[in-house]
Amino acid sequence: MSTSAGSLNNRRPTRQIMVGKVPVGGGAPITVQSMTTTKTADVEGTLQQIYALAAAGCDIVRCTCNDQEAAEGLAQIVPRSPIPIIADIHHQYKMALAAMEAGVHGLRLNPGNIRKPEHIKAVASEARDRGVSIRIGVNGGSLDSSLYEKHGGLTAQAMVESAQQELKYFEEVDFDLVKISVKASNVPLMVEAYRMLSEITDFPLHLGVTEAGPLPGGLIKATAGIATLLLEGIGDTIRYSLTADPVEEARAGRQLLESLGLRERKNVDLIACPSCGRAEVDVIDIAQRAQAAFADKKLPLQIAV
Repeated sequence: MSTSAGSLNNRRPTRQIMVGKVPVGGGAPITVQSMTTTKTADVEGTLQQIYALAAAGCDIVRCTCNDQEAAEGLAQIVPRSPIPIIADIHHQYKMALAAMEAGVHGLRLNPGNIRKPEHIKAVASEARDRGVSIRIGVNGGSLDSSLYEKHGGLTAQAMVESAQQELKYFEEVDFDLVKISVKASNVPLMVEAYRMLSEITDFPLHLGVTEAGPLPGGLIKATAGIATLLLEGIGDTIRYSLTADPVEEARAGRQLLESLGLRERKNVDLIACPSCGRAEVDVIDIAQRAQAAFADKKLPLQIAV
């Protein structure tokens, strides 16, 4: 597939699913996701963070559901949240059932952590009946050991096969409200896995470089992987996985999509000369002051310094 700018108007066709009232795939605008860092049982603290994320451009937010107190917190958070809530599930399939009972709009399941087919199918059956979407979240750091051995290590083929195995379990119970991610912390591996996956499925894809790290390196690493795929027309929803305030993730995701022309501009775009020996004024200082003046303005403007 061409990587020219024109390919942005030729996105890879995918089926569409709904996460609450937000469409994902099927030509819908690419969405920005993030994840709360609060304890989900802390209802007020979690809601405060969700509102901050929504204000920064987040469309969908994920909250951990790792115990019964978290599930009870979700029951209070979901009806008050301004954006759809996805429950993040690790190891305990019963927490997925509890999260759906709490009213969440979607689940994220890691195939490397919930391995018993009967548990996976029980969750998928309940999600089918409730109309709740599920993201198959393959992660390079938690790949099933049998696939690791089969493919001689962490490879794109192993990650894609993990997603395919999960899909087969879903198919057995007629569940297809699915999106998929094959994240890795290694950018070339992540890009290869998503390219491979995009060739064999039309389910919407969630892009991300997992464990990208703190700023500024994490921002560069995540952008390298996500932007590469978006420029090839691959990807329906994104997350910057930064070791930072999640609001920074939402801002980065929104800015990337606006910069690529994939979302309508809502933020100021500051264009500034990098400065050189020909400059007769302090361009760097002027640009910094302009950036500070417009930092909190939600305006679809392009400003040149």
